[in-house]
Amino acid sequence: MSKARPKRKGSVLDATLMAFAGLVILIGLGVWQLDRKVWKENLITTINTRLGGAPEDLPPRSSWQQLREDEEEFRRVAFPAEFLDGEEALVYTAGSPLRPDVKRPGYWVFAPARLAGGSIILVNRGFVPADRKDPGTRAEGTPHGIVDIVGVLRWPETRNSFTPADDPKNNIWFLRDSNSIATFKKWATAAPFYIDQEGPTPSGGLPKPGKLEPHLPDNHLQYAITWFGLALALAGVYIVWLARRLSRRN
Repeated sequence: MSKARPKRKGSVLDATLMAFAGLVILIGLGVWQLDRKVWKENLITTINTRLGGAPEDLPPRSSWQQLREDEEEFRRVAFPAEFLDGEEALVYTAGSPLRPDVKRPGYWVFAPARLAGGSIILVNRGFVPADRKDPGTRAEGTPHGIVDIVGVLRWPETRNSFTPADDPKNNIWFLRDSNSIATFKKWATAAPFYIDQEGPTPSGGLPKPGKLEPHLPDNHLQYAITWFGLALALAGVYIVWLARRLSRRN
C-alpha cells in the first residue's frame, strides 16, 4: 500500500495573496465611504441652498423636458393655478423625514392644477391623517378659483422591491410617482416633476402643506473608519502569522 501523502499546508504566497486582496477590498470600501461623505455634504448644502432661496417663477412649459433633476429638484417656485374640481389621489406615508410636522401615518393629497396657459401639473397639496382621507371630512379645504401656490419642484420616486403594490381602484398609492398617478387618472400633464406645496394653507387646515426641512443622515465617516480599522486589523493578523511562520522555519 502506498503511503498517504501529508496534507499540504497553505503556502506563504497563498496567504499573502489572500491578505492583499482583503486589504484592497477593505481600503477600497473605506475610500468609497469618504467619497460618499463628500457627495452627501455637497447634497445637503445644495438642498439647503435651494430651499432657502426666494421662490422663482415656474419654468415655462417649453423648457420642462430639458429640466434635470440634479439641477432643479428642491428649487422653490411660485405660480397661480386652478385645481380641477373633485380630482385628487392619495399617497400613503408612514411619516416624512423632510416634514418634521408629519410623524404619523396618513396620506399626501395629490391634485392636478391648471396653469394660465392650460397646462396641467400635479401638486402635492399636503398631508391628511388616515381618518381624514375622505374628501367629505375636509370639504372646507376644497380650493376654488385661482390659487397663488408656493412650493418646491420634486421628481417622482422610484419603485423598489419593498414598495407595496398600488391600489388605484381605491385611490391609494404607495409611491409619489406623479407620472403613474397622472396616467391612471388621465390627467394630461407634460411635466416631469410635481410640486410639494408650501402654501397657502386651505381653510380648515387640511390638506396641510408645509416647508421641507431635510435632515439627511451623514454617517459615512464612521463607516470609513470601520473599514479602515478592519484593514488595519487584517494587516496586523497577517504580520503576526507571517512572523510565526518564519520563526518556525528558522
